[in-house]
Amino acid sequence: MKGHWISLMTPNGRISAWRADPPIPPHGAVVVIQEIFGVNAHIRGVVERFAAHGYTAIAPALFDHFGHKIELAYDEEGVAKGRELVDKLGFDKAVSDVRAAVEEVDEVGHVGVVGYCWGGTVAFLCNTRVGLTAVSYYGGRTMQFLHERPRAPLLMHFGASDPIIPPDDLNKTIDALPQAEMHIWPAGHGFNCEARSDYNADVAKQALERTLSFFGHHLRGRVS
Repeated sequence: MKGHWISLMTPNGRISAWRADPPIPPHGAVVVIQEIFGVNAHIRGVVERFAAHGYTAIAPALFDHFGHKIELAYDEEGVAKGRELVDKLGFDKAVSDVRAAVEEVDEVGHVGVVGYCWGGTVAFLCNTRVGLTAVSYYGGRTMQFLHERPRAPLLMHFGASDPIIPPDDLNKTIDALPQAEMHIWPAGHGFNCEARSDYNADVAKQALERTLSFFGHHLRGRVS
């Protein structure tokens, strides 16, 4: 489903967000949380994919606090700039922006969050701090927050050969979160993103199927 830009008011100021709505009554809503590269074509495509599967979906442009609709390349310069921006933004402000996005779409039913890379850690924190049903894809910064306890259903995807999340960190995550649903895939970091060298179409498809099953079980639309 084709998405469109909307304006979103957050506690930190007004930002833009990419939204797509399904052609049927929504099963619920999903807030998509960006990587360190902005709400780019990949993230907009993720939003539209969830809408095609029956969810109202929205991705807040968290970098709008520093410049309008920032999109960074998947190269060394883009990584460096993205890391600078997420460090400047901070997790607390990111979580509060996501909460504003949740409020934007909660009229359709229960709302979950899904995040990728840095956004995967933000999704984890939205679970532990806000109580949102969450899916985290290869959240490389989650280790520092493993003392926080999940407050809602939690699904986590990892790549077995992800250099950013080595086996020791992965094992510590599994041990710390026995209540979470975990899937370890034969893939590297960023396996869901078509623009990355580690993109794995088969794994991305399987992970999406698990994610949709998870949301289908835990999210429900409004009963008219």
